Amino acid sequence: MTKKKDKVWDGNVRDAALTILLAVDKQQAYSNLLLHQTIEKYNIKPKERALLTEITYGTLQYKMTLDYYLEPFVRGKLDDWVRWLLRLSLYQIANLSKIPDHAAVNEAVEIAKHRARHQGVSKTVNGILRSVLRDGIRDTTNIKDPIERLSIETSHPVWLVRRYVEAYGIQKTSDMLFENNLPPQQTIRVNTAKVTTDQALESLWGEKFEVVRSKVLPECLHLLTGQAARTESYKNGLITIQDESSMIPAYALQVEPGMRVLDMCAAPGGKTTHIAEKMKNEGELIATDLHAHKLKLIKSNAERLGLTVINAQVLDGRKATEQFEKQSFDRILVDAPCSGLGVIRRKPDIKYTKREEDFSSLQPIQLQLLDSAYELLKNEGKMVYSTCTVDKIENDGTVSAFLEKHPDMELEPVPNVPDVLKELQTKGMMQVFPQDFSSDGFFVAAFRKKGEFTN
Repeated sequence: MTKKKDKVWDGNVRDAALTILLAVDKQQAYSNLLLHQTIEKYNIKPKERALLTEITYGTLQYKMTLDYYLEPFVRGKLDDWVRWLLRLSLYQIANLSKIPDHAAVNEAVEIAKHRARHQGVSKTVNGILRSVLRDGIRDTTNIKDPIERLSIETSHPVWLVRRYVEAYGIQKTSDMLFENNLPPQQTIRVNTAKVTTDQALESLWGEKFEVVRSKVLPECLHLLTGQAARTESYKNGLITIQDESSMIPAYALQVEPGMRVLDMCAAPGGKTTHIAEKMKNEGELIATDLHAHKLKLIKSNAERLGLTVINAQVLDGRKATEQFEKQSFDRILVDAPCSGLGVIRRKPDIKYTKREEDFSSLQPIQLQLLDSAYELLKNEGKMVYSTCTVDKIENDGTVSAFLEKHPDMELEPVPNVPDVLKELQTKGMMQVFPQDFSSDGFFVAAFRKKGEFTN
């Protein structure tokens, strides 16, 4: 028996996209990781890379919408790979004006011929797609239920749309769901322990990259073309890759040089290294994570950025009191495990893999981590709870439950932030929605421990 060889890159972008989509569907693989691996493995050229990214993400983002469009034209059962091929092709027809309709159909037929065992499949694909072109794409305005219509138009499951509408209303939910389907911005954080924002800009401009300042946070830059990880500025530790909203916790924590700080769920280390930069690389910053293999990411990031203050350790944050003395930290960040609903634009597959029943197991873990952090925090110390979700129960609900149990903790407004962020605060809680400044959805709550509590 001969070992099957890996498929080599043959220049067929659509076939590569189909392979990624099938792996996401069958193996629950992450689309962003598979896409990156495919691009790196075959050294795909920028023009083809852009198309591969567009049609892979676009097909995933609009999967439910595309199925709605296809439904009137499909008779009988289709193999999963055929249905994904149809979705992929219909996405190009419905959304990409630069690709001629006949080209999308012809490519789909050729892929079907290549993958199928008999000609009937390619004839079916050809027939369905040409019927769509002849009769036109189905109109969503015929859907009378506003929740169902928004679900189909934005390709988010009905239960999630309903959950959002109940929490935030129809308009804010609609804005968020449409924003979730837009391409994410590529944002960079300047390593202020090494250079100023101006110096990082000059370095990137010198490398001929298009990059502009953020209007929100001063150490954040937006890369308009190219890949940040391929720049000399990145290799030399002048910048790192991080979404803008996830830079807020380091502000909220209000660290100072010389402090003893704990980052309780630290991998891959984006917030950890930001905190170290805010500490001016002076003091003690302990970064823990449950998974040993993820510590390598923290250490490699710290090494590249030249940050020596970080001490990475394997530890379940819920058991941190067994490792560290109580009331021994000036500052603690609890960037807790969450549903991840704020990063759907980067990981569109989350929409289809999450189930409403999954949420019941998250809040207990979040509260256990906060309880552990409470024990380790000094009196008058500050603690930040953050998540990359927009779910109200995980965010506001967890904060309320924590405060009820610990009346000596009080919320404090996040200081020294631009006006656009101040407007998003309620007391010491800040909910960032994707549409606020085209970032990931993110939540931050800042606490201060008032000291010995007395009734």
